[in-house]
Amino acid sequence: MRRRGRDMAAGVGMRGLGRQSGALKRKLQSPHGNPPVKRKRKLSTNTFRKGATEPERREEGGSSQKPVPKKQLTDKQNESQKSKPFIKTSSLFKNNPDIPEIHRKEVQQVQENVFTTDSFSQLDLHPHLISTINTVLNICSMTSVQKQTIPVLLQGRDALVRSQTGSGKTLAYGIPLVQSLQGMESKIKRSDGPYALVLVPTRELALQSFDTIQKLLKPFTWIVPGVLMGGEKRKSEKARLRKGINILISTPGRLVDHIKSTECIHFHRTQWLIIDEADRILDLGFEKDVAVILNALNDERETCQNVLLSATLTEGVTRLADISLNDPVSISIADEIQNVPGAASQAAREASSSSNCMEQDNFAVPDTLQQYVMVVPSKLRLVTLAAFILQKCKFEKHHKMIIFFSSCEQVEFYHELLVKVLSGGSESDKPGHSSPSSGSLQFLRLHGNMEQEERTEVFQEFLKSKTGILLCTDVAARGLDLPQVTWIVQYNAPASPAEYIHRIGRTARIGCRGSSLLVLAPSEAGYVSLLASHKINVSELKMEKVLASLMKDDRFKLHRPGSKKSCGKNPQEVRERATVLQTKFENLVHSSEGNVRWAKKALQSFLCAYTTYPRNLKHIFHIKSLHLGHVAKSFGLRDAPQNLTALPAAGSKRKTKPRPKRSELLKKTQGKHRLAELLCSEYSSGMDSAGAKVKKKKKKQRKAGNQQIPT
Repeated sequence: MRRRGRDMAAGVGMRGLGRQSGALKRKLQSPHGNPPVKRKRKLSTNTFRKGATEPERREEGGSSQKPVPKKQLTDKQNESQKSKPFIKTSSLFKNNPDIPEIHRKEVQQVQENVFTTDSFSQLDLHPHLISTINTVLNICSMTSVQKQTIPVLLQGRDALVRSQTGSGKTLAYGIPLVQSLQGMESKIKRSDGPYALVLVPTRELALQSFDTIQKLLKPFTWIVPGVLMGGEKRKSEKARLRKGINILISTPGRLVDHIKSTECIHFHRTQWLIIDEADRILDLGFEKDVAVILNALNDERETCQNVLLSATLTEGVTRLADISLNDPVSISIADEIQNVPGAASQAAREASSSSNCMEQDNFAVPDTLQQYVMVVPSKLRLVTLAAFILQKCKFEKHHKMIIFFSSCEQVEFYHELLVKVLSGGSESDKPGHSSPSSGSLQFLRLHGNMEQEERTEVFQEFLKSKTGILLCTDVAARGLDLPQVTWIVQYNAPASPAEYIHRIGRTARIGCRGSSLLVLAPSEAGYVSLLASHKINVSELKMEKVLASLMKDDRFKLHRPGSKKSCGKNPQEVRERATVLQTKFENLVHSSEGNVRWAKKALQSFLCAYTTYPRNLKHIFHIKSLHLGHVAKSFGLRDAPQNLTALPAAGSKRKTKPRPKRSELLKKTQGKHRLAELLCSEYSSGMDSAGAKVKKKKKKQRKAGNQQIPT
C-alpha cells in the first residue's frame, strides 16, 4: 500500500512536471514572456508603424530577448513623424473674425480725358523744341492738362493746376518754361544764376524732373539745369552753384540749407517759381521752409511767375496759393468736364474760382485703371501677400508691382522675408529641375532711411527693369513716372483718400492699363464706403481665389507617402499649402534671436503707424480693434510678443510710459526744432554741420546736469 502510494505520488509529480515543462516551453517560444502570438499582435507597436518593413517587424517581434527601452521607442516614433509631417491648419484658419460682406453702392467715377487730338505744333513754340518733344520724348499729341496749362503759362499768368496723376503735369510747366527762357532777348549765361526754381517733395521726383527738363533743353545747350537734394555732398553742390545753374530743381529742406549757409546762391534774375506736388510738400511739414524760400525770392525780386501743381488740392495749398499766387488761373480738368460744356470759351474756363476748385472732394481716376479690394484676416495677411506675388509675378509673369507699407522697418523686414522664402531655399529651384523657378523674382526696396546713393541706384534699376517687385513707403507715392508698372498693392491702407489716389497713380499712366489692390482687415471694411463717398469704385477680390494659386507651386505641397496627385482646387489642400508657407516664414523668423527682434521691431513700427490715422478715421482704424496675436502671425511670430513696451496693450485704459533712457532725455533737451528735423529727415537735407561744434560744447555743458539721470 505504501509502495502504491509512492507510485501514485510519483505519477502526479511527473504530470505536474510535464505541465511545468509545457508552460516553460510556451514561455520560451513567446519572447519577453508575453501572451500568445494571436493576442500579442493586437498590442504590438508594429500596428502603429505602417511604414515599417518586414525585416524590422521580425527584428522587433522575435529576435530580441530583452525588452526594448521606452526611450528607443520614442526616438523611432519621432523619426517616423519627421518622415511623415503632420500639419495642423487650425492655427491659421480657425478663430478668425468673419469676413463681412462689402456693401458698396455703384458711383460714377470722375473721369478725365487724358489725351486730346491737338498737337504741339499748333502752339507758338520754337521749332527745335517741337522736334525734341516729338523725337526725344516720343510725344505727338497733348494731354488735356497740357492743352489748358501751356497757353496760360506762355501768357505769363500765375496758375493753380489740378489734374489726375500720370496726366503729364511736368511737361505742362516744363515746355512753357523752356520756351520763355530760350526766347529771352539777352542770351542766358550760366553765371547769371537761377532763372527758374522748381520745388519738389522727394529726391526721386527731383531726379525725374531734372531728367525731363534736361531732355527738353537738348537743343538749347546754353541753359544749364541742376538739382539739389538731401543725401548728396553739399560741397559738390556748392561748386555747381558757384559755376551757375539756370533751372534749379530742389527739395525744400536742402534749398533752405543752402540759402542759410551758401553765400554764392542768389535769386537776382529768378522769374519762375514752380511748386510741384504742393500738397505733399505741406503734408511733410515743409511749410516754414517754403515761407523761407518765398521771403528770399521776394527780397531780391519784385515780380515772379508762380505755378502750383498737384493731383489733389487741400486747405494748406489754398493758403499757400493766397500767399504766393497773384490773380491765378485755376485749371482743373475734372471740374471742367463735369461743369463746363466742351464748347465753352477760354474766358468761361478762367471764370471758375479757386474756392470751387478747392471744395471739390471727388478725385479723378484713369478709366484704364481697375481697382480691387481684398478683406483678409490678420493671421492670413502674410501668406495671402506671398500668394498674390507668386500668382502675378511668377505664374502670369510680365508684371511689375509696387507694394506700399506704412513704415521703413516693415519694408526692410518684409523684403528680407520674401526674398529668402519666395526666391530660394527649395530643391525645385536648383539646376536640373524642369519646374519653373521663382529665382526670377526680383525684389527691391525703397524708403527714406536708405543712403541716397542706394536710393538712386534702386530707383534707376526699377525704372529700367521690365519686371520686378518694389517694396516701399510713401516716398514713392508722389509724382514718380515708373513705366510698365501693372499692379499697385496697398498692404497698409493710406491715411486719406487723397493718398490712395496718389499711390494708385503710379500705374495706368498716360493712357496705359493698370490695376490696384487694397488689402483690408475685417474691422477696416468701412474704408470702402469712405472711398465710395469720394466717387472711387473698387471691386472685391476674394482671398480664397488668391490662396488657390499656391496649388501651382509644389514647394508648398504637404508630401505624404502614397498620396495622390492634387486635382482641382481642394479647399483643404489649399489650406494645408498656406500653412506650409506660413511655417516656412515662421521657421525663418525663429531661426535666430536677431530675426525675432527684427520681427518685433517691424511689428512695433506697424502698431505705431496704426495709431497715427486721423481722428475722422478712428472708427475704421483703431488700435483696440487689432488682435495682437493675430497681427503677430503676419510678421512670422508664433505668439504675441510680451515685451512691446513702447505702446500700451490693446484695450488697456491706463497709459503707462516706459522709463526713458538717458540718450532719449538728451535728445529731448535739444528742443522742438530738432524734433521737427527728425520728423522730416526722410526728405530734408540732413546736413547741419555748421553748428556741430556749438552742439558739442552744449553737450559737454549738459553732462554735469545729466549725471543724476537714471539709465
